[in-house]
Amino acid sequence: MEPFSLLPFQVPRPAGGTSTAVVTSSSSHLVQQQTPPTSLRGVSSCYRSSVEYNASRMKGVFVPASSPYDVSPSSRSHSAVVMGDRGGQAENHPLIGGSMDAVDDKQVVDMPLKLQERDFAGTPYIPVYVMLPLGVINMKCELVDPDSLLKQLRILKSVNVDGVMVDCWWGIVEAHAPQEYNWNGYKRLFQIVRELKLKLQVVLSFHECGGNVGDDVCIPLPHWVAEIGRSNPDIFFTDREGRRNPECLSWGIDKERNLRGRTAVEVYFDFMRSFRVEFDDFFEDGIISMIEVGLGPCGELRYPSYPVKHGWRYPGIGEFQCYDQYLLKNLRKAAEARGHAFWARGPDNVGSYNSQPHETGFFCDGGDYDGYYGRFFLNWYSQVLVDHGDRVLSLAKLAFEGTSIAAKLAGVHWWYKTTSHAVELMAGFYNPCNRDGYAAVMAMLKKHGAALNFTCAELHMLNQHEDFPEAMADPEGLAWQVLNAAWDVCIPVVSENALLTHDRESYNKILENAKPLKDPDGRHFSSFTYLRLSPLLMERHNFLEFERFVKRMHGEAVLDLQL
Repeated sequence: MEPFSLLPFQVPRPAGGTSTAVVTSSSSHLVQQQTPPTSLRGVSSCYRSSVEYNASRMKGVFVPASSPYDVSPSSRSHSAVVMGDRGGQAENHPLIGGSMDAVDDKQVVDMPLKLQERDFAGTPYIPVYVMLPLGVINMKCELVDPDSLLKQLRILKSVNVDGVMVDCWWGIVEAHAPQEYNWNGYKRLFQIVRELKLKLQVVLSFHECGGNVGDDVCIPLPHWVAEIGRSNPDIFFTDREGRRNPECLSWGIDKERNLRGRTAVEVYFDFMRSFRVEFDDFFEDGIISMIEVGLGPCGELRYPSYPVKHGWRYPGIGEFQCYDQYLLKNLRKAAEARGHAFWARGPDNVGSYNSQPHETGFFCDGGDYDGYYGRFFLNWYSQVLVDHGDRVLSLAKLAFEGTSIAAKLAGVHWWYKTTSHAVELMAGFYNPCNRDGYAAVMAMLKKHGAALNFTCAELHMLNQHEDFPEAMADPEGLAWQVLNAAWDVCIPVVSENALLTHDRESYNKILENAKPLKDPDGRHFSSFTYLRLSPLLMERHNFLEFERFVKRMHGEAVLDLQL
């Protein structure tokens, strides 16, 4: 799926190696040039989700040129902004098996600890899938390099990988005209998967790929949708300054007939129905084991509140995205129904994309977020998110009756240790310290029998305080809350790694989260998807570690356990 695109998870500081950001005024991409350190975990050339992107280390920040859909004059004058490298240089010590950093003229040695492992032999079998590359299907809906892919899939099959996950892109399949679908490349791909007796998890991606750091392909929304957007940019999410985000459609048009006579929800349903009919035999034979339905940017159920293209950088709180005419009309109706028509506005004291909570009157301790108007607005804003998920998943359940469906939730973990949880509020999760903001989402998923895909699986290992101690991040606390909110109402949980993973320590952390040791009810992930298939994974040492990981996820014994 692409971006996750997004980045607030920080990896350990590299032991040596510099990073520079190279930008041009005509490009919307940030290019990082970095000397790869041996101790750096989690560096990927492509990101599927906002968690993947936030997991990367961002040394430079690029503020791209304005979108053609922007209406604010100020939004047309952005320039490139580069942030300098943080921290001093370091080098590997020739006599020490760790690394050495120079901090305030003092040498700090990072000594490797002996790895102790838990024995997962006899534990529950968790199916392991591998996400295929973003560019496996090109813009002509052709399978790219099928011979090489077949060889790689045979290798995956040889180590008992259960299946693969692939994105079906709206911008490829329905690219040129409404309800003219081209599934050719996917047909060939699915046939190869079936012949190898692998399973398929399919992601229906109704967002663009290519607007985030690390994307190695560009897949925009369908051309005919872009044409509509040029004449009516309010079909896209919009911030307070009028900047449009064409990554996906605004939820404000879910029930508006703006798409050549169809509503957005009808467009999604027609796409799902076409897929179900086209691949009927794969459903009937049980080859397709799960359908994940894209519900927002990066395929995640959230507002696009922290877009890099608008200058956001970690650990900024982002901005509310409710200023297209359709969501404003919805807000106006809600305010009038409440009897306070003057509440039909977004809050004006929330700062900007890169503000911190304490710098704003709305999110600071005791701020307006917990006042009468603030509670009204946040209730409305978060309910729009739940209602969108409810509408789309109800149709997905209808289209894919008898097949598991899933929705993806973002791990928005920075500023989690503050009272307001500003970033979560901006993203649509009404989760301040005095309220459970995920219960309503879980109730909606439960209603439709949908699984939760949560991407915070291995982030506990990261040192969130090294580069941004002020960000009050807590991925472990967020994961605890979200996973228990799902499990408490018996929702299946599937997951995927947010960081590129090849080392044993990272795999062990994923295993610990997939099969919690002290859970009295024996709850565990229903499946796990590894991101992603690449030449790097196929290197001998990396693949041996991956094979070992698969065995342990399957509950099998391994011979080289370190106890």
